[in-house]
Amino acid sequence: MEQNAEILKKTISGSLKIIEQDREREIISRRFGLNGSKETLEQIGEMLSITRERVRQLEKAILIRLRISAEDDEIPELAAAEKLLVRNLTEMGRVAKLSDLADKVYGRTAKAPERAGICFIATFAKNLTVVEENDRYNAAVGIADYGDETKIRERVDEIVSIIKAHKSPMTLDELDEKLNYEHPDHIKATASISKLLATLNEVWGLAKWPEVNPKNIRDKIFVILEARKEPMHFSDIAKEIKESNFKRKNVTIQAIHNELIKDSRFVLIGRGIYALSSWGYKKGTISDTIKLILEKAGKPLSREEIVKQVLKVRKVKETTILLNLQNKKLFKKVDKNSYTLA
Repeated sequence: MEQNAEILKKTISGSLKIIEQDREREIISRRFGLNGSKETLEQIGEMLSITRERVRQLEKAILIRLRISAEDDEIPELAAAEKLLVRNLTEMGRVAKLSDLADKVYGRTAKAPERAGICFIATFAKNLTVVEENDRYNAAVGIADYGDETKIRERVDEIVSIIKAHKSPMTLDELDEKLNYEHPDHIKATASISKLLATLNEVWGLAKWPEVNPKNIRDKIFVILEARKEPMHFSDIAKEIKESNFKRKNVTIQAIHNELIKDSRFVLIGRGIYALSSWGYKKGTISDTIKLILEKAGKPLSREEIVKQVLKVRKVKETTILLNLQNKKLFKKVDKNSYTLA
């Protein structure tokens, strides 16, 4: 990957040579953050003792000059950089979030100036398109033949609309059925540009949905249980969170247990075992559960049937159920083997 870094470094250096005035090179370097963090028009204006508007005008003029130079093949180093970036973008789905592209090109987590350098090159390279960052979109780079900035954003918005309409997270295969892309990986690349979307465990959803973007312990518990599709002991839930790819996963077993107790999404169905209420489990004692079963039946049930029904929603021993049936204030024995409500 050192070769890639050298190609980009030479291209940036060669491109800056096109800019004759030192002040203009300073403006471009600071606006893109080529030597550090990006600076605003106001910050650069204060440093150079010119207005914000003047900085904007100069930046626009410089970039136009660079685009013309690129089209006229006056930047000899640019061809190698374009080829490098287009090759990587082709492998990634023709478009990619800037940070993802930079990481792939450098073979590691790219530094801010390295990401800035790729963005700088793509801004005037004729075979590349840049999607500028705002509240809805991450900074991204695409192959020009794939579409301009407007077209790429339209593709991103289409994916967001489909997921919103679905009202729950979707896999790439599910999205692929509703979209016309060559490969699901292209959908993944496009979706990653949206700040409104998040992904977890190979499914995509709105960033505000805890299923794909858990922000607290309760949400992480929910994601773990939803993925397992079966009740779990709180200690096992803690273990899976620690082994997950969540951003913050150093949680104690006690913290997990405390959150399980507080949240109505979780139901205690056995000794330390919890399930999701959305699965049909309800809070309450074993006696409460038996009562609900008999009320729903509307008739006496055999002891075996009651035990069978309780075990569907509670992880307890059969003897515990039978002991609760002996509560004469709640249940009445109809015959040798049947019970009804008292």
